Amino acid sequence: MPVRGVRGATVTSHDRPADICSATQELLTAIMDANPFLRLADLASAIFTLTADLTSAFPAEAARQLGWQEVPMLCAREIPVPGSLPRCIRVLLHWNTDLPQHAIHHVYLGEARSLRPDLSPEQVEQAAVD
Repeated sequence: MPVRGVRGATVTSHDRPADICSATQELLTAIMDANPFLRLADLASAIFTLTADLTSAFPAEAARQLGWQEVPMLCAREIPVPGSLPRCIRVLLHWNTDLPQHAIHHVYLGEARSLRPDLSPEQVEQAAVD
């Protein structure tokens, strides 16, 4: 079975544990909703990155609170590129699935949509129809 990557990102308003947790859970829920065949048992792993201005919590902890108990997860620091989007949480899920890569729906919420303007909601809706 192939492994497919599922990407997502969001931005939080503050560097507080509750804000990081809430933003992470919103992102993961949106990814699950956008990919209705995705089951936690099929996730090989999840890698989270945070920008340097987020230091108060681990996104993996927020995922565990959602029930992601058996998914191996790692949190890391994003490369500090000048001018990059602040307070950003990114995730890369490794999904064991027979779905082709073009059927995978990546999710970018709020200000993080600017990271992947090619994945606008209209394009995602059209891909679902195709």
